[in-house]
Amino acid sequence: MFVDRAKILIRSGKGGDGCVSFRREPFVPEGGPDGGNGGKGGDVVFEADENLRTLMDFRYKRKYEAENGQNGMRKKRFGKNGEDLIIKVPVGTMVIDEETGKLMGDMTRHGQTLVAAKGGKGGKGNTMFTTPTRQAPNFAEAGGFAKERSVILEMKLIADVGLVGFPNVGKSSFLAASTSARPKIAGYHFTTIEPNLGVVQMFDTSFVLADIAGIIEGAHEGAGLGHDFLKHIERTRVLIHVVDVSGSEGRDPIEDFEKINAELSQYSEKLTRKPQIVAANKIDILGCGPDPEDLEICDEYIRFREYVESKGYPVFAMSAPARQGVEEILEAAFKKLQEVLEEPEEAPEYELFDFELDDADPDYRTVYADHDGESYVLSGKQLLKIFNSTNFNDHGSMRYLYRYIENSGGLEKLKEMGMENGDTIRIEDYEFEYYDEDYDD
Repeated sequence: MFVDRAKILIRSGKGGDGCVSFRREPFVPEGGPDGGNGGKGGDVVFEADENLRTLMDFRYKRKYEAENGQNGMRKKRFGKNGEDLIIKVPVGTMVIDEETGKLMGDMTRHGQTLVAAKGGKGGKGNTMFTTPTRQAPNFAEAGGFAKERSVILEMKLIADVGLVGFPNVGKSSFLAASTSARPKIAGYHFTTIEPNLGVVQMFDTSFVLADIAGIIEGAHEGAGLGHDFLKHIERTRVLIHVVDVSGSEGRDPIEDFEKINAELSQYSEKLTRKPQIVAANKIDILGCGPDPEDLEICDEYIRFREYVESKGYPVFAMSAPARQGVEEILEAAFKKLQEVLEEPEEAPEYELFDFELDDADPDYRTVYADHDGESYVLSGKQLLKIFNSTNFNDHGSMRYLYRYIENSGGLEKLKEMGMENGDTIRIEDYEFEYYDEDYDD
């Protein structure tokens, strides 16, 4: 099964906590603090791998977590950094942040990497908090938070040349005649229900040819296979538009040609700017042979060719099952491809995720105040980190927490909400009674 979209939850590793420890060895006077720092949490990293073809694996596993950093240890030993989690995805995968809808990374090259969630920093051990006036700190810093986010993986095939056209016009037959690929070929609509890729050997080089499932009217609005496969055409550089010139499906080939181009245009104007070669397939059904002389007396083919050429597109007659005209079309596509490869690629039209803003986290230092009916509640990311670092048996550590709450405006917010002496303040699961010696009851 071809899976080209998946949603997963990723979580980086939490930073290890700093250690509170003091040297207690015989014959070592004034040993002092010796708690080491915690290790950094592991990152979540996406890596593009050209050996993968679909996002199938992400249908069965939806949550990915990197390793936490190890806590610091005594004797100034640092905790081990957590292992990064490498998630391999097919080349052509876009990584999108679900919350903002912004593109985090477009994985277009084999080996390309993207750090999608950075691990938390390791907390400092009590050794790092010594000062001339505080020579025996009895507290350490908690490790940095893990970062968790939901991401959408969306894959767009990367092929040099793409085959487009109505269902059952002979795209799969053309792919089979051009490459060693063996797509399913049958005389009914939507034989191709997933894209097929093949490699065309041309002279001393090669290019990748993609057979995209048939397009129908309304595809740009999602009709039929719609967006599921139109998006794969976006990454191709050259298009081969296969048309059933015989009208064997009861349709007019000129109308088919116009309808497909209209669908491409309405989905994305970028598709109309791609070089397009038109393959007039099933010429044998019209009774026209492969020789140019025979084609010149084939009225239906001439009518179609003159119309399409008036629009500026080259036309080639073809009978894919008989392999007639196939080589000429491939050579024309190869020539166009060489011209396109020399031109600079257009910048993708995506709103990009701002990793600098994500790392800065302007909300990090904000302290929030609330009242749940029984107690006054304080919360905030930096507050929680300092709270987790607090040694409640140490007066200096408790004083540091109190000063942070006061300096951050947390107490002022609670007073504005009506907090009085004797009321309960809660942070996480810890509760304490508020007392202000300057309060006039």
